[in-house]
Amino acid sequence: MNLWLIFLTGLTVGGFSCLAVQGGLLTSTIASRENENLEKKKSKHSNTLPVLSFLIAKLIAYVALGFLLGLFGQAIALSDGVRITMQLMAGVYMIAVALNLLNVHPIFRFVIIQPPRFAMRLIRNQSGSKDIFAPALLGIMTVFIPCGTTLAMEALAITSGPILGAVIMGVFTLATFPLFFSLGYMTAILGDTFRKNFLRLAAFIVIYLGVLSINGSLLAAGSPITLQSIGDAMPVQIDLSGGGPQENQNLTGNTQNGVQVVNINVTNSGYSPTYLRVKKGQPVKLNLTTSNAFSCATAFRIPSLGVVKDLKPTGTDSVEFTPVKSGKIRFTCSMGMYAGTLEVI
Repeated sequence: MNLWLIFLTGLTVGGFSCLAVQGGLLTSTIASRENENLEKKKSKHSNTLPVLSFLIAKLIAYVALGFLLGLFGQAIALSDGVRITMQLMAGVYMIAVALNLLNVHPIFRFVIIQPPRFAMRLIRNQSGSKDIFAPALLGIMTVFIPCGTTLAMEALAITSGPILGAVIMGVFTLATFPLFFSLGYMTAILGDTFRKNFLRLAAFIVIYLGVLSINGSLLAAGSPITLQSIGDAMPVQIDLSGGGPQENQNLTGNTQNGVQVVNINVTNSGYSPTYLRVKKGQPVKLNLTTSNAFSCATAFRIPSLGVVKDLKPTGTDSVEFTPVKSGKIRFTCSMGMYAGTLEVI
């Protein structure tokens, strides 16, 4: 077990692949804190306290998860349906927080996380209590919204026993700290500098991240309504899937013994090629080749066909099916971060 490799993975691709959803939650809670301080003309508290609260709670949650996965194995692993639902809820929450920052309607004030009343009575005299509670709660909740790289680490923890499973998840989560701390701290610092104008900017950034989260969950669920499908329906084609027909590119693969063989390279940045053509009524074999890949792309899904394939970090896995009708079939990772299209002709 190479813990240094796990740490390096978290420091690089792991942090960035988790940033869209989990980073959006961190940004939203800090921006809400800035907005409350501004509205109530409160004195400024520590910039690092909410960030550290989020990160430490996240670390504790993931160490506990690693221990439980190593102890009980696959029995407590989250299903795709639960992960997709939590990602969708996170996106909706981020947008609601952003609308509160923009003062769209008073109803959005109810989305701001506050300590329960009994806790407020106990900590009323501690000025930093709210700086700790909401970020810590969201940090714990990130365990229900794992990114693709985290799923690979969870799979490793399942086969490693409780102690090593906890160490694996702890080392990986620690390695993501620099990126998340930088994001949270810069959000707080910019809030100090620009205050009111910054909150509007932060709101639009959080809306963008929320839309990405919702669209990713819809893609992963196989929804017919996504940004990609809307782009396909435009009179002027807009490519939102990261792939479209390209000149001089072999889109159809090869036919061997009556089977269409299509090769897709799976990397930390997605799939290549992202647009392929296959023939209706003829068996298809997708060869998915990875090489030191730990991103969401390794959790390969074809929602409309019910295909679920978790790929090895290095190696080749195959998926076989027979398309029965013409049209476009989306393939995606479990979070909808990376996607491509199979056109059935």
